[in-house]
Amino acid sequence: MRPDPPERPFIDLVLPAKRHGETTLKRMGDWYSVGVFAGFGVALGIVAVGGLGGRRLALAAPLIAAAAGIAVGIVFADAEEAAGGGVGGLLGAAGALQIVGGAFRRGGTRLAVALLVVAGAAVVGALALVPGLGYVETVVLPALGMRLRRRSGKKYAGLRTLARD
Repeated sequence: MRPDPPERPFIDLVLPAKRHGETTLKRMGDWYSVGVFAGFGVALGIVAVGGLGGRRLALAAPLIAAAAGIAVGIVFADAEEAAGGGVGGLLGAAGALQIVGGAFRRGGTRLAVALLVVAGAAVVGALALVPGLGYVETVVLPALGMRLRRRSGKKYAGLRTLARD
């Protein structure tokens, strides 16, 4: 029979929370998990728009993403996280609609745009695990979509004026 390992006091200095069974996540409270699910909802919204982009059904993507975010929150967590996932899905899809629509207007193919959008959604989902970034994603993506929408209405003469000469 092997004896217990000796006490290691330097571990208590490096990892004091592990000594009592308490983790950092437990001390952070619900705000962390709600933010993570909000970020996951944003990623689900991006995927929904990427999968439905270029079709008339794409306008239903925010509702589909909100339902998916709520479902993921209910399955894996609690009501607060489900609400965060639903709001994140709704706002993420609403912001991604303009970006994906612009890619199609500029000649992107459905498969290529869908693959790039899904890859971007994976990055957004991974970044949601960083404390607080899920909330930032939920605010920034719709703001970016609104900014692109305002700028897309303008038409510039650009090189067309030079082509007449």
